Amino acid sequence: MNWNLRLEIERDHEAVENLTREAFWDVYKPGCDEHLLAHKLRKAKAFVPALDYVVEHDRRILGNIMYSRAKVVDAQGTGHEVLTFGPLSVLPAHQKEGIGSALVRHTLKLAEAMGFKAILIFGNPAYYHRFGFENAEKYRITTSDGSNFEPFMALELYENALQGITGKFYEDPVFHVDPKELEAFEKRFPYKEKHITDTQLK
Repeated sequence: MNWNLRLEIERDHEAVENLTREAFWDVYKPGCDEHLLAHKLRKAKAFVPALDYVVEHDRRILGNIMYSRAKVVDAQGTGHEVLTFGPLSVLPAHQKEGIGSALVRHTLKLAEAMGFKAILIFGNPAYYHRFGFENAEKYRITTSDGSNFEPFMALELYENALQGITGKFYEDPVFHVDPKELEAFEKRFPYKEKHITDTQLK
């Protein structure tokens, strides 16, 4: 399949939120909140529109990646700007076709060209190691509560980009979803039943 990789535009918003909902439904918990995050992220100051890409085939949006500015705060309270991405969404029927990888690889190159130092994410190590992501513990960077675990990963966009940068990672507050806001937002979409599965986060 041939697809077109391009920047998201305003007319894509609804399709992107729908595909994000489809991509994450019941994956990490019953239902999902990533479609609300996609909706809110575009209005956040941390959002990076120049890295908001979609994959399109036959005028249908199949995948999307969104980036936002984040920071690593050191022991002295100084914040060092980094990037994070997410949601990274691909329609379930088109997963494992290379769409997600194409979105990541294209935007990593752009982020480097734009002068960003590094990207920190939460994700599946088995998937993201292929792009060079490593446990953030290597760089002495923890989550905001001081934790480290394999799904918390970092990628330097150039050699030694994180040299001298240690501390706690903080995403933009937009990532904290209000359950009541999610409940209201969900009413915009067709009803979907939520399920509990063995693979969801406990």
